[in-house]
Amino acid sequence: QVQLVESGGGLVQPGGSLRLSCAASGIIFRLNAMGWYRQAPGKQRELVATITSGGSTNYADSVKGRFTVSRDNAKNTVYLQMNSLKPEDTAVYYCNAGLRRTPWASEYDYWGQGTQVTVSS
Repeated sequence: QVQLVESGGGLVQPGGSLRLSCAASGIIFRLNAMGWYRQAPGKQRELVATITSGGSTNYADSVKGRFTVSRDNAKNTVYLQMNSLKPEDTAVYYCNAGLRRTPWASEYDYWGQGTQVTVSS
């Protein structure tokens, strides 16, 4: 069984910062790309940022320059540092990871349970 456990969400004022963490646990042979997605009420889930096992990153235009994605491969953990937060960043943030559980297994996507981020004064 593989689990992605997120932490770090909460309520913050506009202009503030939050740091999300997501740790993958269980039987994992290889952890490939990891990332963050978000879903606001009434909207579709959208990509926020991704990072490969080698450290290459990709960001949504709406968060470039404000958010930073990073990972600690030794801890199977991905982070999202969010600065200069805006009310439109309010959403449930989901962690995602592509991984193989054994050397002969196919890669599958796994998702965390989501953590609420609310930006409001």
